[in-house]
Amino acid sequence: MSENQAKGPASYFPSIEKTYGRPISEWKALIRSALPARHMELVALLKQQHGMGHGHANAIVAHTLAEGDA
Repeated sequence: MSENQAKGPASYFPSIEKTYGRPISEWKALIRSALPARHMELVALLKQQHGMGHGHANAIVAHTLAEGDA
């Protein structure tokens, strides 16, 4: 694994952008706009309203909430 390769939830970001056609910044803004929802409520929102798979939804929610400004 190279030193520049993303780890943890961020490792999903290239696939999320490619699969769903929106930049990560838009997904994070969408998650922040739905706060103060809980983690799994946010995952469900992405899955149900945007057709995102569970792993991708969980990764983007976890990363966004971990930033602390969410």
